[in-house]
Amino acid sequence: MYEWRTGRSCLYKNYVHLVFLTKYRRDVFTKEMLDSTKEVIKETCEQMQCELLEFGGEGDHIHLMVSVHPKVAVSNLVGKLKGKSSYMIRRNHWEQVKSKLWGNHFWSPSYCVVSCGGASLDVVKKYIENQQEPPSEKAVKTSKSLKRV
Repeated sequence: MYEWRTGRSCLYKNYVHLVFLTKYRRDVFTKEMLDSTKEVIKETCEQMQCELLEFGGEGDHIHLMVSVHPKVAVSNLVGKLKGKSSYMIRRNHWEQVKSKLWGNHFWSPSYCVVSCGGASLDVVKKYIENQQEPPSEKAVKTSKSLKRV
C-alpha cells in the first residue's frame, strides 16, 4: 500500500504511529481546530523530509501516522510537531481554548510512539480514520440554543 521512499543514500519504509494528548487530557478540539492542526502538522512533516500519511483525533488527543526519514530523530520530530501546532492553536483558537486549559502549555509533555509493522498498516490506518471527531462549533452552538428552549 505505502511505497518505499528514498533518501540521498537510502531506501526506507519507516512508519511511526504518534499520539499526542492535550494537557490534563481536557476536551479542547473542535473539528475546525483538528483541520487546521492537520495542515500545520502536514507542513511541518514536509519541512523535516517526513510525510504525514494519516491524521485523526478526538476532543483530547490526536493520532498521526508518519513516514519518518531515517536521518530524523523521532523525538526531534515530535518536538517540532507539538511546538508548531501549539503555537498555531494558541494564535488562532485561544478564545476557545483558554477556558479549558491554563498556563502556557497546550500539549501534555508525554507522547506515545509505536513503530508500525506489528499490526498491518491497514489496521492502524483504519483505527486512525475511525477516531470520533468532536462536533463542529456550529453544532455545539445549535445544541446549546436548543437546551435553552
